[in-house]
Amino acid sequence: MGAQLRVYKQKISSAQTTKKITKAMELIAASRIQKAMARVRAAGPFARAVTRAVAAVATHSDIDHPLTQEPETIRRSAVVIFSSDRGLAGAFNSQILREGMELAQLLREQGREPVFYLVGRKAVGYFQFRRLDSAAEWIGDTDAPSFHTAEQIAAELLDAFARGGESDGVDEIHLVYNRFVSMMVQSPERVRLLPLEVVEAEENTADSHVYPLYDFEPDSSEVLDALLPVYVQSRVFNALLQSSAAKHAATQKAMKSASDNADKLITDYTRLRNNARQAEITQQIAEIVGGADALASGK
Repeated sequence: MGAQLRVYKQKISSAQTTKKITKAMELIAASRIQKAMARVRAAGPFARAVTRAVAAVATHSDIDHPLTQEPETIRRSAVVIFSSDRGLAGAFNSQILREGMELAQLLREQGREPVFYLVGRKAVGYFQFRRLDSAAEWIGDTDAPSFHTAEQIAAELLDAFARGGESDGVDEIHLVYNRFVSMMVQSPERVRLLPLEVVEAEENTADSHVYPLYDFEPDSSEVLDALLPVYVQSRVFNALLQSSAAKHAATQKAMKSASDNADKLITDYTRLRNNARQAEITQQIAEIVGGADALASGK
């Protein structure tokens, strides 16, 4: 019986230690969410302004720019998957990887070859474990992403898009990331980044009537050459920031659930320990009484 009591005490101590760790991680994630959401809000106005400017130039100019033309045949499609470098975030990484693989399967059914670009160690590890190929990988900058990482990703995507599907490049670009909806909800998103018309047709129909008329100097083609890389960088950076905020929210939710489970374990093991202690006391009393009766009857 004493050995059983020691086992319960060890389990209670282990659960209490685990609770301290998960509670600390929950508080850290809560503080990081506020910083991540502040960065999302700060980057939002610039991203929206660039999007409106590019949409206006593409709408009100009569040019055939490579980044705004729908290819006659789409052979290869870039799928950029935004995961995290760390785990302990519930279903954050599994749901975005599942979303990316479902998109890849849909593209294959349409006769398009998916080309994967991976952001975050979890996505890289997932592909390495399954021996799947990827065109490029970026790790180590998902908790607090920098604009330099967005520039690198955008440059790689634009270079592949410029080569085209016939020359080991891509004909279209899709972003797959978790969008921060609330502290409890992180929604996986699929966005077709290029060609441009598809994105703007979905997101700016309500604002199309407010576009001003533009005069282009020197010409609209050079304006698009200058604006579109900035547009792609801003969209990629926004995806990085959204994914970072969603990951911290998922971590906080997962750590709160872990802390609650640790509390439940402590309660359950404490009850079992008390029951075992009571049984031990009852047995000891029974032995004392039995011994006393034996002595009494021997006299």
